[in-house]
Amino acid sequence: MAVVQVIPVMIPDLGEEEAQAAAEAIRSGWVAQGPRVARFEQEFAAAVGAGHGVAVSSCTTGLHLALVLLDIKPGDEVIVPSLSFIATANAVRYVGATPVFADVELATGNVTVETVDAVRTERTRAVIAVHQGGVPFDTAALRKATDGWGIGLVEDAACAAGSTAYGAPAGTGARVAAWSFHPRKLITTGEGGMVTVDSADAATRLKRLREHGMNVSAADRHASKQPVLEAYLETAYNYRMTDIQAAVGLVQLGKLAGLVAQRRQFAARYQELLSDIDGLVPVRDPAYGQTNYQSFWVLLDGFRASRDEVLTELAARGVSARRGIMAAHLEPAYADATPGPLPVTERITRESLILPLHHKLTEADQDHIIGVLRELAIR
Repeated sequence: MAVVQVIPVMIPDLGEEEAQAAAEAIRSGWVAQGPRVARFEQEFAAAVGAGHGVAVSSCTTGLHLALVLLDIKPGDEVIVPSLSFIATANAVRYVGATPVFADVELATGNVTVETVDAVRTERTRAVIAVHQGGVPFDTAALRKATDGWGIGLVEDAACAAGSTAYGAPAGTGARVAAWSFHPRKLITTGEGGMVTVDSADAATRLKRLREHGMNVSAADRHASKQPVLEAYLETAYNYRMTDIQAAVGLVQLGKLAGLVAQRRQFAARYQELLSDIDGLVPVRDPAYGQTNYQSFWVLLDGFRASRDEVLTELAARGVSARRGIMAAHLEPAYADATPGPLPVTERITRESLILPLHHKLTEADQDHIIGVLRELAIR
């Protein structure tokens, strides 16, 4: 029997240049947090329109530190979308606060001013809003609303590097945002993340929080010609990135614009090919911005087959698709939560799937994928 060639849902764009950069970091002797991390912080912040960058071990730890920075404590409520990877809600529990689930809009999969306001209470201290799958939320509207309510806004930009809102990078104007460099994202360092902020004081505090609360970094101690006796100013964490990761990240960052352009080209072709198949609604740009298409998802809207039937048939035909974005409130970890109605969230997580999109995708691959969907549409 012939072996079916599988079309992966995602492949990180890693090559010899990244390997050489990692090797140079190793040869330099700086394998922990050092000068390459500092350079990556500066260049990434500039690329996403932020004032300052603080590299961390993951986006999840970045979200945790963002909530510590906002002084979120037990007894506080933080509004989050259930329609997100579970780390978004988990970060709220890390600080002892209560995640309160808001619904999302159907077109973007993002929270809105209206869905947040519907679950806001006198205990609400912050909102974590997600640029879901790279689709930017309405930054202008939600930033204005949270300012008016007097609560914090953490932007979960895990998937948003290269996306834009109102003509600027998605991170422009964010008081605090957390980013991911997991292999499923456009640019990767294997694992790792970044927190961007608009305040130098906030950046200083975050750098202390990620490094055990020390008032001077290892790089600064190494650079000093005199003995440095560090102090530990608060109870903090070990959430550092390594220089090996940062070396890879610097190479990846140089590819970002090209990767976004390529993904948008493939996404436009998907949208064109799907336009005459009844019952399938592909993700698109919102009116106020452009997505990097970190994920290309399709919503089933009266399609002949169920989501799971579509995934099963695609897998049988060599296509590695995925279920749509998860709903945290439906997972066992949140069985004790008592959210209000989340009809759009539950529909999206039940009736959507993610199609392959990566730098090695070909038009022939897309034609094959669309062909399978066409067959299912007429069965």
